[in-house]
Amino acid sequence: MKLLENERIILRALEPEDLDVLYRWENDASLWQHGNTLTPFSRYVLKEYIASAHQDIYTTGQLRLMIQPRQTGQAVGTIDLFDVDPHHRRCGIGVLVDPAYRRKGYAGEALSLVLSYAFSFLKLKQVYAHVPVNNEASLKLFSLAGFKIAGRLVQWISTPDGFADVYLMQYVFAETN
Repeated sequence: MKLLENERIILRALEPEDLDVLYRWENDASLWQHGNTLTPFSRYVLKEYIASAHQDIYTTGQLRLMIQPRQTGQAVGTIDLFDVDPHHRRCGIGVLVDPAYRRKGYAGEALSLVLSYAFSFLKLKQVYAHVPVNNEASLKLFSLAGFKIAGRLVQWISTPDGFADVYLMQYVFAETN
């Protein structure tokens, strides 16, 4: 079996054909509170981002992969490794699945594949996620993948309802030597 795919999904690099779906996702203001987006992205900026996505993960400190079911060949979401720190062998992770494709197992499968890649190929030691304490779906997703709550960050993110706490969730790879 290949590293970034299983029987049902493929995690693949960004392609120029992804511009329209990325434009829709990145400009959906309801999703901004889950990341660090503060303003809309232009098609031009996203086109440039896609064009530069081939750069080395250690140079850019990030990797975005599209989640694509084999059956349809259509991107249903993204999974990102960011703040890649080769010295401390860790990175952050984020997952977005289009609302029309949620609760179908795509996020869990993508998370499993990218964790395998991060630990076996990139040789990272740990991966972390910031998960809002009231986001039950994400808490369940990361918990089922083996992440543990390492702490609570108080009033960490700004939401339409005010500031909210997030859990710092961490997966530490137990190396066997």
